[in-house]
Amino acid sequence: MSQAPEVNRGPVVTPVRVVIALCLVAPFVAMLWVDSYAKVEPELIGIPFFYWYQMAWVIVSTALTMIAYKLWQRDQRARRGGAGR
Repeated sequence: MSQAPEVNRGPVVTPVRVVIALCLVAPFVAMLWVDSYAKVEPELIGIPFFYWYQMAWVIVSTALTMIAYKLWQRDQRARRGGAGR
């Protein structure tokens, strides 16, 4: 009975994966910490802080998710030995 050769895939927790996790966790932390943005001032073009802060996080979350996805793709390519792009 033969066994498949063991493939060294490197460590599971890498600096790139930590950055990916931070990119994905940051929006949750920011939105769950309601006391940090539960106020009216400062207003932005007449919109209370409470609302424009949340809408800003929609854009920031999109950017962070895109960054995390691109980093994940790069990490997976590196683990496969650089095959494909």
